[in-house]
Amino acid sequence: MRDLPADDAWIADRRQAVGAAIREARRIRNVTQDQVWMAARISRWTLQRAEAGDEVTLSTLLRIARVLEIPLADLVR
Repeated sequence: MRDLPADDAWIADRRQAVGAAIREARRIRNVTQDQVWMAARISRWTLQRAEAGDEVTLSTLLRIARVLEIPLADLVR
């Protein structure tokens, strides 16, 4: 088992990486943010927050992953 680092900066780094993975998956599939948020039934603001690396719920990540046809694990890797 690993110990956590002394601060939580690593969490922000991982959220940024997840946001970048969402953006990259969307761009590879050549779909717009509008297409994703409407298909995922989330708000535009929520998708923008996810891509920016802000805190989002697991349900939101699952919706985005499903719409982009990518395993959730690939987004959070």
